[in-house]
Amino acid sequence: MAGHMTADEFRRHGHDLVDWVADYWESVGSLPVRPSDPPGAVAARLPAGPPSEGDGFAGLRADLDEVVLPGMTHWQHPGFFAYFPANTSGPSVLGDLVGAGLGVQGMLWATGPAATEVETVMLDWLAELLDLPARFRSTSTGGGVIQDSASSAALVATLAGLHRAGGGAWRSSGIGGTRYTVFTSTQGHSSIEKAARIAGIGDAGVRQVEVDPATLAMRPSALRAALAADVAAGARPAVVVATIGTTSTTAVDPLSEIGRICQEFGVWLHVDAAYAGAAAVCPELRWSHAGLEHADSYCFDPHKWLLTGFDCDAFWVADREALVAALTVMPEYLRNVATESGAVIDYRDWGVPLGRRFRSLKLWFVLRWYGAAGLRAHIRSGVSLAQRFAAHVAADDRFEIAAPHPFSLVCFRLKAGDAASEALLDRVNATGRFYLTHTRVNGAYVLRLAVGAPQTAESHVDEAWSALATAATEILAEG
Repeated sequence: MAGHMTADEFRRHGHDLVDWVADYWESVGSLPVRPSDPPGAVAARLPAGPPSEGDGFAGLRADLDEVVLPGMTHWQHPGFFAYFPANTSGPSVLGDLVGAGLGVQGMLWATGPAATEVETVMLDWLAELLDLPARFRSTSTGGGVIQDSASSAALVATLAGLHRAGGGAWRSSGIGGTRYTVFTSTQGHSSIEKAARIAGIGDAGVRQVEVDPATLAMRPSALRAALAADVAAGARPAVVVATIGTTSTTAVDPLSEIGRICQEFGVWLHVDAAYAGAAAVCPELRWSHAGLEHADSYCFDPHKWLLTGFDCDAFWVADREALVAALTVMPEYLRNVATESGAVIDYRDWGVPLGRRFRSLKLWFVLRWYGAAGLRAHIRSGVSLAQRFAAHVAADDRFEIAAPHPFSLVCFRLKAGDAASEALLDRVNATGRFYLTHTRVNGAYVLRLAVGAPQTAESHVDEAWSALATAATEILAEG
């Protein structure tokens, strides 16, 4: 019977697994980006039940190669161009290792002073790197916190907006008979609709505001009209969610105009910059944040494009008291001297879960390892590679660019139409060398190529274009 792993066993096996991860990173480019096995193949390779006695480490180690790797989609692969990037890096993995080893539960300052204070400082560091408005800093009226994802950030912002819209009544009485409404563009993320469901508003309370067909950004005039219509109908607008870098095309909503409208109607403005927020570490890309000073909350995901492993969403509020008032609950068993003093932050009041991991360690490791210069180089590389790919597309008269591409995503299609474009995606993905996804832009089927994996270089972008161009020739010849 296996007992607790000793320090010596952990040291030995841990070294072996670090070598395994390092070897994986060195070889991932030679693997198919996606598995070819059908659904259920991984489960079929696992025993029907748990072992009656503990397995030796050798068997577990072997199963990583025989069970796990064959069933993986490799998000760190240099040919992974799907969805948005989900970066990780050596410093991030090591930070997670330390956090897991410490095993702290940082729900209160008292249960993990270092976990709390490192997180506060890291969010201030990030705010400085992105040049966020001063009121988002912990030294002002607001502050930052790590959520698990932009979806959780949208939910927390919705709850805070509901609390404010109801004058505090939401916290004690729920939505009651009030018809609260939430607004985002037709390009807004699906998490906004989910947040409205969880909060009790429901799909009927979500307003999808029309966008400019050329830029795919929210029309401020349409937002104003929708807000006014709800107020006239007796509904109570609670939250507007604007986006910096929409999921389909990375469109950027006009925050300055949207922010002034939200102030006029007294509505909480949350800005979702899950993917594109990372770009603001580069001064030349901060134009996308113009008007952010009007926002009540803002988030972006370092786990997308800033070399920090999932999960790590950075979320800021301009007025932390409003957030805490909406979410705080204080049972007797959590009372302690530090909390009662009012001199500390208890992050359990800044999100949905009570329990919290020491996630700021990996962020600290990443920021200290790369520094501002290293992070900017990573972002600029992704943008440059995307523009290189866009130039290939623009030079081929069989293709067209489907949307503006200011960051590291390019949306494109075959002029021959939807069927040809869909066939092109299927054929290129079937090679196993690349992985792209699709969306629809103004009703048309469009391919998305998102650059961001740390190992992706010019050669990989050029090879992807060559594969696309060759496949296009075959598809168009087939007619």
